[in-house]
Amino acid sequence: MKNILITGITGQDGVFLTSEILKNNPNLNIYGVSRKKNNSLFLNKLNTIIETPTESIKLLNVDLNNYEETKKLIQDTRPDFVYNLTGPSSVYDSLKKASTTKSLIVNIFDNLTKAIIEESLFSNFYQASSSEMFGIDDDKKLHEESSFNPNSPYAEAKLENHFKVLKLSEKYEWKIFSGIMFNHESQFREDNYLFMKIIKGAIDIKNKNIDKLTLGSLDYIRDWSYAGDTSKAIYKIVNEGKSNAYVIGSGKGHKIKNIVEIVFDRFNLDINKYIDVDESLIRKGDPKSIVSNPLKIQEELNWSTEVSFEKLVNICIDSRI
Repeated sequence: MKNILITGITGQDGVFLTSEILKNNPNLNIYGVSRKKNNSLFLNKLNTIIETPTESIKLLNVDLNNYEETKKLIQDTRPDFVYNLTGPSSVYDSLKKASTTKSLIVNIFDNLTKAIIEESLFSNFYQASSSEMFGIDDDKKLHEESSFNPNSPYAEAKLENHFKVLKLSEKYEWKIFSGIMFNHESQFREDNYLFMKIIKGAIDIKNKNIDKLTLGSLDYIRDWSYAGDTSKAIYKIVNEGKSNAYVIGSGKGHKIKNIVEIVFDRFNLDINKYIDVDESLIRKGDPKSIVSNPLKIQEELNWSTEVSFEKLVNICIDSRI
């Protein structure tokens, strides 16, 4: 029986990935590492997507920033597949805690890969990389060979790990992959993320709790996908990957204004009346446009997004009303 190790399993990507793994192969052991002490919420989320016996999933509380704990985890679980999804996910928070964020992202990756190498396991390994690594401002669609220019501690750490993946892949002929994920959202996002911030703002305006919603821009463009689609890409990469790096995105850019229009239309609110723009809220150096070119993953693994942008926004709205 195959052993699967998922770090950061309780996040939105972990929930959808667990579902995807179980749909494709229910007869395996899934070990999930979580920093949260109460994991009932994870199981509740998972059960909204797929009905699964909880005994197939073992949730563990391990400090992956500690090498000895990480090594014991690898020795005890001896995973055939490792999905490293853990670590800080907020770019904005990383600016406030620069050294902590960077060291945590890098150390966890180093501890996992070092332990796997020492045990001579060479498990199929997925490293969650980010479109934040590009950090450039032009109209071109970004692919695996595009230039990198990280402009936050979060992005710098992700890029450092990305380059390590490429080196380890070549050095050991290891099936270790870097998935460069563009923005992806779902019903499981928290309120501090843009989609949910806009939706919560609309609800609060409708309920007369606030007068207006203030955003940093309506014109910034991002490539937003559904996290469920992204997790299908992650699964395909680890099980069928032919290259050591893949860009994961829809290949389509949408303005923040497009989100607001869909959300406010659902609540019968006038954008012009209830939206304020305050450019001081924009993160310094934040690119105006980040859009993927997912041609490689489309051609090599026959993957593309299935959920449209409009449907994605409505899924998120439905989860809050």
